[in-house]
Amino acid sequence: MAPGVLAAVLCAAFLHAAWNAAIKAEQDKLLASMAVSTGAAMLGAVAALLLPAPSVASWPFIAASTILHIAYYLLLARSYHQADISLAYPLMRGCAPVLVALASVYVEPLHPVQILAVVLVGLGAVTTCLGARLTRRAIVPALLTAAVIAAYTLVDGLGVRRSGAPAAYTAWLFLCSGIAVPLACRPQLDGRLAGFLKNKPRLALLGGAATGGSYAIVLWAMTQAPVAVVAALRETSIVFAVAIAAWVLREKVGRMRVLGALLIAAGAVTLRLA
Repeated sequence: MAPGVLAAVLCAAFLHAAWNAAIKAEQDKLLASMAVSTGAAMLGAVAALLLPAPSVASWPFIAASTILHIAYYLLLARSYHQADISLAYPLMRGCAPVLVALASVYVEPLHPVQILAVVLVGLGAVTTCLGARLTRRAIVPALLTAAVIAAYTLVDGLGVRRSGAPAAYTAWLFLCSGIAVPLACRPQLDGRLAGFLKNKPRLALLGGAATGGSYAIVLWAMTQAPVAVVAALRETSIVFAVAIAAWVLREKVGRMRVLGALLIAAGAVTLRLA
């Protein structure tokens, strides 16, 4: 992996951790998730007008990813209702690259050192959860979220390579999902989204910019390096999330979570050396 690609994916990891922390800080996680999705859709609409459309071959992947993102935002909100971000985030983000690696090995075989790096990232995510009282209501949504993350990572990794335009692919993806997600969640939102957006414009715009920018970087990186490797390196966002949880959200972060963060960092270094 080239140094420039490595630095870009690490930047994407920080942005991802930041907007997730912003959602966790809000009382209504579902409304906060919808606000971020809407903000990303607004920015995606602007970008879509300025960029050439992605190749026709990529549109089925955009449609499939849009459906998966509906499940993602619903499960994300539920996960943060049930557990601290320093627990839920590592669990769902750490398990996802392992699932991606297992699923993509038939399409894109990995070097043994890259496999080791993926395992280190996954092991670090699990370690952050040791010693905590995890209930079924906390674990199941996080694991389901990990499965959805793995699914849309694979779908978008394949789709962006067929698009011929990673930035345009990302713009249309966020525009489509930003429209579809609130529509699918209308019963739960009960007409409250417009008022929430009016009261929290910064969350929508900054959160939308963070999630859109983060994923655009990742999709571009997937055109430069193996999908599973990029997916694993992006999960260094767990390190950022644990730090934000401790220093900003004031969550209790023990030794096992610190050890888990170090294992994830070791995985990132291993990816760089692979």
